[in-house]
Amino acid sequence: MPNPQLTYYDLGEQVVAFSTTRHGGCSMGNYGEFNINNYCGDDAGHIAHNHHSLATLLAIPDNHIIMPHQVHGTEVRRIDGPQQEIIEGVDAVMTDVSRLCIGVSTADCIPILLYDEAHHAVCAVHAGWRGTVQRIVRVAVEAMCKTYCSVPSQMKAVIGPGISLESFEVGEEVYQQFADAGFDMTKIARMYAKWHIDLPMCNRLQLEEMGIRDIYLSGICTFQQHQDYFSARRLGINSGRIFTGIMLR
Repeated sequence: MPNPQLTYYDLGEQVVAFSTTRHGGCSMGNYGEFNINNYCGDDAGHIAHNHHSLATLLAIPDNHIIMPHQVHGTEVRRIDGPQQEIIEGVDAVMTDVSRLCIGVSTADCIPILLYDEAHHAVCAVHAGWRGTVQRIVRVAVEAMCKTYCSVPSQMKAVIGPGISLESFEVGEEVYQQFADAGFDMTKIARMYAKWHIDLPMCNRLQLEEMGIRDIYLSGICTFQQHQDYFSARRLGINSGRIFTGIMLR
């Protein structure tokens, strides 16, 4: 079988950061080819094979890939080693342990990676529209500051593949939740036939408000590029998920 094909992000020599694509695995149909998410209905054997392939590519044991079961909340969990049980109800994970790959699953939601080189710490954040409204990326940055003494102005961030403003049409009720939460709607929303919300920009603005200036925006729209990246809006919820991970060397 071919190796997983990854989209890499250059954050420095001491860290590996990436998002998986749909290519280089053995899953089939709307899960094809590369999916390692256990919660979307894919064949367990295919998931295990793909998971092992990714661990091999990263040169780490299989259990050093850490992926929580996300719930669109704001809980951030510190990870200090391989996990024996499912990390339930967590939407962001952080660590300062080398050779431990932490990550989040998305298929239109926004994955965000944080890297603090000075304190040798990383974080992976799942920011769907609900998490974005609740400012999960702010919660994650604050958690890193508290746990690892991170300084936002010294941190780097990646905003990975997710749905773009052009493709993310929302109802009036979703628009209103962002407005009620105090976001500047002139910067993150646009009216076409219906309202559209710019989730990558909304999270970027939160990072900037926290003092992070070194931000890489992938510019990949999952809905428009569904042949290379999973999109639940395009493929349905019974489809694969992108894994966006980060690992300290």
